[in-house]
Amino acid sequence: MPIVITDPDDPRLADYRALTDVSLRTVFEPPNGLFVAEGELVLRRALRAGYRPRSFLVDAKRVDQLPNADAPVYAADQAVLEQITGFHVHRGVLASFHRKEPLVAADLLATARRVAILEDVNNHTNLGAIFRGAAGLGIEAVLLSPSCADPLYRRAVRVSMGEVFAVPYATLEPWPAALADVRAHGFAVLAMTPGPEAVPLHRAVKTDRTAILLGAEGPGLSRHAIEASDTPVRIPMRRGVDSLNVAAAAAVAFYELGREDD
Repeated sequence: MPIVITDPDDPRLADYRALTDVSLRTVFEPPNGLFVAEGELVLRRALRAGYRPRSFLVDAKRVDQLPNADAPVYAADQAVLEQITGFHVHRGVLASFHRKEPLVAADLLATARRVAILEDVNNHTNLGAIFRGAAGLGIEAVLLSPSCADPLYRRAVRVSMGEVFAVPYATLEPWPAALADVRAHGFAVLAMTPGPEAVPLHRAVKTDRTAILLGAEGPGLSRHAIEASDTPVRIPMRRGVDSLNVAAAAAVAFYELGREDD
């Protein structure tokens, strides 16, 4: 049976406080080994991927939307939910999950053939969109520089529609020196950049194992990251547009890599 909550300061709801405060969530969630997911579809995908729930927080009118899981269910009206979380919970369903043990980059490189590597991608919307594209377009692993945003932050999870649970990822460090380890595993590292030295992506030489390296929105890849790659590549642009949003560029690159398997 759900536990009805009327006090937004109830200590049992600590996992859900101030969900829109990125700084606060960053120092609270990873050190405590948890993350918060939003929406029925995302919750079901987290459960399917083997994440263990700590608790659920739900609009009292939507209790019947919850999947069966062995964890406390807290129910409240929208006014109380908004006071707890800091926003209008229009999807009506939240859950706090235990994180899994972090994966090791070398283990992913040992088995994958198509890899995305992200440098300093710290916008959660872009990160979530990249993971969704990776899942749908055949990328087998995502490697993150230590400065990247947390893929399990609520907004990244929501934008990805839960596909962050479907694509294994790990931190690649030290950065950018560890790019040499990627190449040592037999990967050709293609660095996405609009620079004049870059060759069109569709003309770049792909191998049986290829990694696409992408940088943050705006600054793009660092010079050191480009120098540590095999080939700088670009998406040919028209009408004076110099580049695409990083998530859009990633989708184009992932599709191009996938054509090699068709």
